[in-house]
Amino acid sequence: MEAITNFLNSTGFAKLGENPLQLVMLAVSCVLLYLAIVKKFEPLLLLPIAFGMLLTNLPGAGIYHAELFEGGHVHWEMFAEGVKLANGSTEAAGLLDVLYLGVKLGVYPCLIFIGVGCMTDFGPLIANPKSLLLGAAAQLGIFVTYVGAVLLGFTPAQAGSIGIIGGADGPTAIFVTSKLAPELLGPIAVAAYSYMALVPVIQPPIMKALTTKKERMIQMKQLRQVTKTEKILFPIVVTIFVSLMLPSAASLVGCLMLGNLLRESGVTERLNKTAQNELMNIVTIFLGTSVGATATAANFLNPQTLKILVLGVVAFGLGTAGGVLLAKLMNVFLKDKINPLIGSAGVSAVPMAARVSQVVGQKENPRNFLLMHAMGPNVAGVIGSAVAAGVFLALFGV
Repeated sequence: MEAITNFLNSTGFAKLGENPLQLVMLAVSCVLLYLAIVKKFEPLLLLPIAFGMLLTNLPGAGIYHAELFEGGHVHWEMFAEGVKLANGSTEAAGLLDVLYLGVKLGVYPCLIFIGVGCMTDFGPLIANPKSLLLGAAAQLGIFVTYVGAVLLGFTPAQAGSIGIIGGADGPTAIFVTSKLAPELLGPIAVAAYSYMALVPVIQPPIMKALTTKKERMIQMKQLRQVTKTEKILFPIVVTIFVSLMLPSAASLVGCLMLGNLLRESGVTERLNKTAQNELMNIVTIFLGTSVGATATAANFLNPQTLKILVLGVVAFGLGTAGGVLLAKLMNVFLKDKINPLIGSAGVSAVPMAARVSQVVGQKENPRNFLLMHAMGPNVAGVIGSAVAAGVFLALFGV
């Protein structure tokens, strides 16, 4: 009977009452799973994030231990000696503790950027360099939200991590947050990928409010053909320039451009396909599950999470507005007018934001084909968000 009693007391069912907030987190994870599976909100990452959240909040599972990463540092000695529990016993590091090292050390986001680079065509940006300005303007949301977060009581490092949500680039948000504010990784990752999924909902009202019907009907000239030499030189030149200007952004930008060079060189087709498929898929599973594991009840269920969700949508909205407004300003000086709708694509979110520009523009003018024009600021936004990440990492000495 004693053995049976000990067994029953060791089950998760017996421990459910110890921390009722874990039940709330299990419910939250199920809601996110519903959004990923039924509503298809960024399912490739939201589903593993939600399942990681489910695993980490199962009582007694011991899959993730926040103590191993307390204070923003990896406590390697605890991986060898075990984690001390409240009852005085020790417990070995769990599966997600090991997988989380890839997030904490900045490995997974960089590997994903290699895959993103392989799937990205920088031709529209090279053909129309002015679109780089639109991508830069769309980072307005990042820095304005940073100021707002500081005013709301977040530390500068936390505020920088929250502001990056405005770049609509999930791997970059995770990379910055894992370095500057790991305690906020769960809510920031959920906010970043949720808002990325809501691009078609959030952006159109802002785009229409800031433009006139006449502006939305502007037809743009077809882009020039970009040579193979230009496409090969572009990732090399960008890597050198950005890394010399902002060394802290070298890992993200370098991996993005490495992937693009694998695509454009024409001599590494096997590596290109591997990075786009096998590597990208494996890392996505590890990244999402381990990031979700950080969303414990203590880290997620607090007033800060609500503030992060609000600031995230503000950052996203301001980024959209920044790109549109700069396009309108540029039209004052340009002979060949830019359709301001393409400025909204500068928030990154490749290629969804560019498609939104196309859809909104074609509703106003069926002969309007903005997709390739919008891809210029769209891919510029990927570079811009990585540079913004480097700025925050440099500012806070990481």
